[in-house]
Amino acid sequence: MATKNKTAETQVSVSDFIHSFVDKEQKKQDSFRLIELMREWSGFEPRMWGPTIIGFGSYHYKYASGHEGDAPLIGFSPRKAEFSLYVSAPDNKDKELLEKLGKYKMGKACIYFKRLDDLDLGILEKLSKATIKYINEKQECACRKE
Repeated sequence: MATKNKTAETQVSVSDFIHSFVDKEQKKQDSFRLIELMREWSGFEPRMWGPTIIGFGSYHYKYASGHEGDAPLIGFSPRKAEFSLYVSAPDNKDKELLEKLGKYKMGKACIYFKRLDDLDLGILEKLSKATIKYINEKQECACRKE
């Protein structure tokens, strides 16, 4: 039996989410700046995915197991302790870019950082665009339909 994905696009206002969920002024400012940047880099408007992820664009994935769903091309979440950044195209250039990104921790599927000032935004732009390119080439992708 197929299970419903927890992370699905919602109709919640991104701005309302930030104002109600993010309690620190610096994190709010960083969130709105990231929205501006990711909107520019992706060409998509921000949308809420699940209760706490701000995503841009979307694509459809299907694993060999048969599990499938939709996900944002790139995105982030202003979690309580730190930001979770969802950009990463698994290719050798990513490793070189990550070395230059700045102060962050790498999780299994995301990058964690405390302040936007900790990151090199030029490198983040390259990572974001590489992620979109990779997904466009390897998965079904809303960016192909535009």
